Amino acid sequence: MDSLIAQASKHLSQVLTFSIKHTPKHKALVIYDREAPLAGILTDAYMVALPEGEFLDFADTSAEDILNRINALAPEDLVILVQSSNFRLNEFRIRIELFQRKLKTIEHMHLKRISEDQFATYIEALAYNKEYFQQHGLTLKPIIDNAQRVVVKGEGTELVYEGGMEPAKLNIGDYTGMENVGGTFPIGEVFSEPKDLKQINGEAMLAGFAGMDHTLKQPTPFKVTVKQGILTAGDDAPAEFHEILDLIRADEEVTVREFGLGFNPAMDEQRIVNDITAYERRIGLHISLGAKHGVYKKPGFNNKKTRYHIDVFVDAKEIVADGRVIFKDGAYILE
Repeated sequence: MDSLIAQASKHLSQVLTFSIKHTPKHKALVIYDREAPLAGILTDAYMVALPEGEFLDFADTSAEDILNRINALAPEDLVILVQSSNFRLNEFRIRIELFQRKLKTIEHMHLKRISEDQFATYIEALAYNKEYFQQHGLTLKPIIDNAQRVVVKGEGTELVYEGGMEPAKLNIGDYTGMENVGGTFPIGEVFSEPKDLKQINGEAMLAGFAGMDHTLKQPTPFKVTVKQGILTAGDDAPAEFHEILDLIRADEEVTVREFGLGFNPAMDEQRIVNDITAYERRIGLHISLGAKHGVYKKPGFNNKKTRYHIDVFVDAKEIVADGRVIFKDGAYILE
């Protein structure tokens, strides 16, 4: 465990210095628990990386005391959440409230979902290589923003996006000019969605999905069909995937929304972590199922009433934007 703590403290120091731009003149508050072993490792790593920080054990601190500590902070101070699951303080939505207070934020969540053999992968995914993330993010964003036709090719399948994409959002650890500084780590993603959700048609092979227990499932790749933005699956899809589709259909259509290109170099189809929030940064394409998407507003979708945003991972052999190959055989082509 000592080597993991040392590696994590090295990567988190990079994040603190070069991404969050935290300095000793500002306070740092770390709210943590040790229910999951990985949460304990990250907490110990932050104790090394932030020797001047204040540390509060969520299990031993009252909600009132936590809120008082947060309220005592000033804009540009830093709050770090190290969570085995996801902290709740009654109706207080922690990360939203922190951003509203202009506090910098780093969030690690659902750490208990990550098994011991995946600890090293998660920790490696925290490494902050500014040049790498900027190269991928700043190259892919204008391609997606300007693309009128995107084709995702799989084993004998093509999924076609037409009519243009929404302005892509970057998750590359550079918060220059942004209203909020920080977010959920690991990072490494550009995401968008079609301007017209009905302009998604074709077939794709899925290599993974979030199961009923919210952890990663990796069956043998199976085919799904999308017609005018609505996804269906055949008999070769796993029973649990059909359960997911039935769960969505009970409240809304199985709408395909997010188009996410992950490029965290520590994660791919072989190097995995079970938590979907972290794993969606893995190299390759993920899409979301269900009507919910908090970033992009669409006519006919009420964010207060939509319920589902379930990430699934496409077994993409090639992605082509307006005739330009941008992804092939597990790697991005950026030149």
